[in-house]
Amino acid sequence: MDIKIGFADSPRELVISSTASQEEIAGRVSEALANDSGVLDLSDDKGNRYIVRNSRIAYVEVGTQNARTVGFAGA
Repeated sequence: MDIKIGFADSPRELVISSTASQEEIAGRVSEALANDSGVLDLSDDKGNRYIVRNSRIAYVEVGTQNARTVGFAGA
């Protein structure tokens, strides 16, 4: 699943691919954003860790757990 994080005063966004469930990510984001002076700590599916200051987050988009089709199966 892809997680997109938009930042205040920046046109770019951070995209993280994670194997965690949508409920788990949404819970962690809600918990982190409840404290404006804290940080949001997420890991991607390759083991990279992202630590983002909550006061700079403008939005967080949490994708769905859809399996991607490969080849001509969806054509």
